[in-house]
Amino acid sequence: MLINTVKYTFPEDRVDEVEGTLRELRAASLREEGCLQFDVCRGAADAAGTFVLYEKWRDQAALDAHYETEIFVRLGVNGIRPLATSRVAVKGTPVE
Repeated sequence: MLINTVKYTFPEDRVDEVEGTLRELRAASLREEGCLQFDVCRGAADAAGTFVLYEKWRDQAALDAHYETEIFVRLGVNGIRPLATSRVAVKGTPVE
């Protein structure tokens, strides 16, 4: 199993738009064969422009396939990424 986390920061005037886009991306991602979990977390009032994605994928191949989907390219690469003021991604495996 592979865990992928991504922390984004957006301008506060774009957060409602971004939340809608991330909801759509989450729903589509959960329909992918290798996606085990896809959570979107929005920051509290003191971090309203921050979102954290917590994703579980079967393996790297499943995540790579996700990166190639039309919806990821449209909503992720060409949708939210250009709006972000910062983006930090971390991949890892669970410690058991």
